[in-house]
Parts: sequence; C-alpha cells; structure tokens
Amino acid sequence: MKEFKQFDIVSDYSDHYFASSNLSLFGKKKDCFTNANCSVLKRIMQEWKILENNLPETIYVRVYDQRMDLLRAVIVGAAGTPYHDGLFFFDFSFPPDYPNSPPNAHYHAHGMRLNPNLYSNGKVCLSLLNTWIGEKEARWNPRSSTILQVLVSLQGLVLNRKPFYNEPGRPIFPNEKLSRSYNNKIFLLSCKTMLVLLKKPPKSFEGFVHQHFCTRANFILQACKAYMEGRAIVGYYRDYGSRSSSTIEDSAEFKAQMVKLYPDL
Repeated sequence: MKEFKQFDIVSDYSDHYFASSNLSLFGKKKDCFTNANCSVLKRIMQEWKILENNLPETIYVRVYDQRMDLLRAVIVGAAGTPYHDGLFFFDFSFPPDYPNSPPNAHYHAHGMRLNPNLYSNGKVCLSLLNTWIGEKEARWNPRSSTILQVLVSLQGLVLNRKPFYNEPGRPIFPNEKLSRSYNNKIFLLSCKTMLVLLKKPPKSFEGFVHQHFCTRANFILQACKAYMEGRAIVGYYRDYGSRSSSTIEDSAEFKAQMVKLYPDL
C-alpha cells in the first residue's frame, strides 16, 4: 500500500466541520486567507512548515490548497492508555485575526464522549484553545503558541492514561477504582468509534484508516479478548496481557458489553 504521508496538502474539504460556516463569518476578512501579503496567511504557511518537519509519529495532518483556513488531524491512541490503537479526528479552523486568537476546534465525536475534555457534540475543552480556564502560561499566546502545540497537548494531556482525572477536582480525591471503571467505559466507546470510522472514514484519510486497522486488527482483537477474560487491565495489554497470573476483577457489565461488541469488531 502507498505510504501515507504524515503531512500533506489536499483538495477535498467537503466534509470538514468548518467548511460551510467559517468563511461566511468573515465577510471581507476572508481575503486574509488568499492574499499572499497578509500576515495571517504568512503565519499559517509558517505553521505548515512546522507541522511538516516536527509531527510526532502518531499524528497525521491534512491541509487544503483552496481553504488555507482549514486543517484536519488524526491522533493515534497511545499504548498504555484506554485509547490504544484508536483513531481520533479533529477539525480546526484558523480565525481571521490568527494568531491573536487560537484556532477553533471540533472533535469527531460521533455522539460519544470519550473524555472529560471532549464532548459528544464535538466541543474541545483545552486551556491552550482558551476553551477552558487554566493557568496563564497554559493559555494561547499569540507570540509563541502553534497548532502543533495544540495537537501535542491533545495527545499528551487529553488522550492520556487516566482520563478520569481530567475532570476538575478529581485529582484532589483520587479513586483508582473509579478511574479503572472509567477507562473500561472509554475503551468500549473507542471500539465503537473504530467501527464508525471503518464504515465512513473522513475524506483524505480513507486509505490511512483502512491501513491502520488492517495492520492493528489482530492486536486490537487480542486485547479485547484479554479484557473480556480478565487477563489484563484495560490499556495495559501490551505490557501485562500475557503475564497476568490472576484474574482481574472488572464489572460483569463491562465484560458483558465487550462480549456483545466483540463479534462486530
């Protein structure tokens, strides 16, 4: 199969979340995305170069030759998290005063809430996007913040090992039993998201989605089976699935839901 580039410029933006709404809000300011002398366009092109040269291995980006205000990214769920092997898509739009204002973001949620920071309607809560209250140094800075930093923050701070604690106040009262239960729920939703993506992958990522799941299918199914049988904690199959000598106590409801979902996978 043809190698899928981490960064590429494509043409079809028809299914992008901001495709129809973005330019209609700008009026005359839309020239900032077509005028080569505009500082906004220059900044976006600089960020394209940053992305092309510095993307982590598990983040892929597509930008558009006819709509430079739009960007789409997918983050591959990391090992050691309940998101492992999942694909998580985000659509971004650059505002007409960029970088004075941060990018607008939309998560492809498919009606499911996989994280306290990612809502089922696609809303993304992140200090760096100024959509969540955070320390001043964690908020968008027009002089130094970039879309690459946003993507890395989503990968490391949102799609992390224990997303239960992303909810404000929870780190003050740690509860590992509830955290594990939350991870179980997240993994189920992640699997359901996989099925949605296989049926209708986002445009310009069709080949990537197919290739990713063809490559990772066996591991995903082995992990699911280990979780169903109580041989591994959700998120840790890679490290502990084959060595666990005792059954891991997960809820009967979780195991029943995994048994029901497994044939579809």
